[in-house]
This record gives sequence, C-alpha cells and structure tokens, in this order.
Amino acid sequence: MFLYIHNHPYHYEMENLTRAFFFGEEVKVLHDCADLQEPYILTSVTDAVRVEAAFRGYHAALSAPLSGDNELTMGQLLYRVLSQGCGRELPWGILTGVRPVKLYAKLAENGIDAADRYFRGVLYVSEAKTALARQVSANQRDIIARSDRRSFSLYVSIPFCPTRCNYCSFVSQSIEKAKGLIDRYLPLLHAEIRRTAEIARDLDLRLLSVYIGGGTPTTLNADQLDALLAEIRGDFDLNECMEFTVEAGRPDTVTAEKLGALQRRGVTRISINPQTFSDSVLETIGRRHTAQQTLDAYHMARELGFDNINMDLIAGLSGDTPESFAHTIDTVRALDPESVTVHTLAVKRSARVNAADTLHEQGLTGQMLGYAEKELSAGGWEPYYLYRQSNMLSNLENIGWAKPGYFSPYNIYIMEETHSILACGAGAVTKLRDGASDYLERIFNFKYPYEYISRFDEMLSRKERVKHFYGEYNAKR
Repeated sequence: MFLYIHNHPYHYEMENLTRAFFFGEEVKVLHDCADLQEPYILTSVTDAVRVEAAFRGYHAALSAPLSGDNELTMGQLLYRVLSQGCGRELPWGILTGVRPVKLYAKLAENGIDAADRYFRGVLYVSEAKTALARQVSANQRDIIARSDRRSFSLYVSIPFCPTRCNYCSFVSQSIEKAKGLIDRYLPLLHAEIRRTAEIARDLDLRLLSVYIGGGTPTTLNADQLDALLAEIRGDFDLNECMEFTVEAGRPDTVTAEKLGALQRRGVTRISINPQTFSDSVLETIGRRHTAQQTLDAYHMARELGFDNINMDLIAGLSGDTPESFAHTIDTVRALDPESVTVHTLAVKRSARVNAADTLHEQGLTGQMLGYAEKELSAGGWEPYYLYRQSNMLSNLENIGWAKPGYFSPYNIYIMEETHSILACGAGAVTKLRDGASDYLERIFNFKYPYEYISRFDEMLSRKERVKHFYGEYNAKR
C-alpha cells in the first residue's frame, strides 16, 4: 500500500490508522504525489481536507472544509474511506494513541455523557470500548486522587531474562549472554538509586509506589535481590508508599529463597506470569518453563504468605487457539490471583515474531479477549487500567483486571501520567510531570547494560535535570 502525504504534517497518525486496516501489509509513505500508483491512499490539505483511496477494485474520495483541527478531520475521512473499502470497523475507531482512558477522563471533566458522545460520534469508538474506557476511568478515580505535584513513583530496571521470548521487544538480555554483566551492573544501579533518593529528599517529594521490572528481576539470586531491596528501603521514605511490586515473571526463576527475600524486605505485590498454560505454545514462543512450573511457583508464593499476586497472559500467541486460551483463562480463574493482566500480542520490529507469522492469530484474538472479559468479570475482577500499542492484533488493547481493593497504583500512575516517575537502570525512562500544565519531560537512561556500565557517570549526570525541572516548576507557581 502506498500512502501519499500532500501538504500536511500528520503522516505518523495517518500511517498508524492505515496500518490498523492493512495489518501485515507493507505501507510505504511517499511525499511525491505527482504520479499515484495503486494500491494507494492519498491524504491532502489544500483548500480542503481530502482523502482518496484506490485498492482491490475499490475507489473512493471524501473531502471536508478546513477546520481548527485538520488532523481530526483527516482521521475521520480516512477512517470512513478505509472502513467502507475494507468492509469492517475498528473497535477503537480513529484512536491510535497509547492512552485512550487518559483522553476519556479529560473529556469526562465536562460530564460522562459528553465524553461518551465524543468517543462514539467524533472518534468512532465502538459502544463496547467506550463503555470499557468509562469503567476503567471510574475505577482509577480514587487512586488518581491521591496523586499531586509532590508525589512520584519509583521504577527500577533489571534488564536480564533467562531467555528471550520471540514476541519480546524490551531491552533485555538473556542470562547466557549477559551473566558477566550483572556483577558490574548492580553496584552502579545501587549508586543511581541512592542519588535518585537524595534528589527526591531534597525536593521533598513523596513516594507512592515502587515497581521493579525488566526483564525479569528474579533472574538475580536471592542475595542480590535482598541487597537491592535493602538499598531501596534504606534510601527512600516508604511511609506513604501504597505498593511495592516486584516482577517474578518467569516461573522458572522463582525459588523459596528469592520469595523469602522479597517477603523480608516488605514487597507487597508480585507478578508470576504464565502468558499461557499451553506447554506447546510456551515452547513455540521460547519460554523454557512448563505450565506446571507456573502452578508450582504460584502455590509456593501462596504458601509463603503472598496475598497480592498478578498473572500476565497474552492473547494471540503463535500456535494458541480460542480453545487453549480458554483453558488458560479457566486455569487462572481457578487459581484466583488478585489481578490478571490480559495483553493482546503487539508485533514489534525488534521481536523475532513478525506480522506475517500472526495473520492467522489476528482473526481469533477478538474471540479470545471476549472470553477473558466474560469469565474475569464473572469471577469478580474489574478492569482498572488499559493501554494500547502499535501493531496490536485486531486493533485491540491490554487490560489490567483486579479484584476491588487490589488495583495497582503504579500501573495507574504510569499509564495515566498523573505524577512523575523516577526511573533507575538500563533502559529506564524518567518522566517528569508539571502538574500545572500536564507537560511531560523525559530523561532517558542508556538502553543496554554495557552502555549503562561504560557511560555511567555521563548518564547519572542527567538526573540533575530532575532538580532543575522542579525548580522551574516551583518558580512558575
């Protein structure tokens, strides 16, 4: 598909919307519109906003007057042309952004009915997804209310995994390749945590949630985990902290010694992630553990007293079927964890799986998510956070489900961007939020562990920007 861009800056949004309709097909963006080649889509702003398309024997053109929001107008025209030409609608309409609930909450400041009308009538979001955004927004309200200009969350990155899954695009390295880096990485990570805590204290910031992710934090041994947790607890004031989460995501890394370290150091929430309870699918995606190992790790955590456990699942994995996915959901219901995160597979360029591998699964993903919604709702879980990614199968979403009282503050704060996230470790991104204007500024750590190690002083100096940011913010108040 050729996507022609004429006289406007909206190519990124129009490309994403086009890719949602033509998943798995190459979309080539061109700015020379002198000679249109089929199949094509032409998007243009001259004396009017215009969209024209010709593909698979279909030809159509729509135009609208110039307006105060030509990007929105163009998105509406493109959606209508592609929806008619492809014979289907997208559940999220013209929305291509990561955070639809954040937008819904902003619109709802003028009333729920107004937000619903805008989602349905202007953005072409389906009735079901509009209702989902409404419910998620309502479930987040109390936790968001605890966030203010002085609050922040802490994220700590452990960018190592036992193996690399074929769908993964995170900046993480397998232990086989990076084991020698860990002993050099951890002392520097501790130093960054200490400096970050000093800055937070100097600014009189209050910590509301801690999240240690990756990668797989439990690739560290029990002593390394204990030392890391002791560092955090010794450096930060946790008196107002509502949640301390550690991802114990790969069941094959979970041991009683590691869980004991987490418990001794006051970790309140862990995540044990099966992704699927089908052994054949686990083998296909490159996870070196079995469904039974997930069950064993989960029961071990329960026996040791963990009373807030999350489990991650992925719909649309290679080789999965609606029947095997239903088995996964049924197994999770029987285990009864406090929260379940249901991801839709997103096909990333840096992952080993690609769009061509997943075209078959795409047609089944909606069915899988429908079963998850029905069963989890019946089991007492409620959707409390939601986000989307590019190239998601069936143009769907990721949803965090939890029992009432177990909504994760960190997941809400990171997704709705209600306060600053101070982040430490390779691949981590600090997000500084100006509460007066909703302005966000990002400070990027080096992506890879070897860069983090070799250029640590250079990277650590970037943390000084946190002080300057808050100084500028306070000066404006």
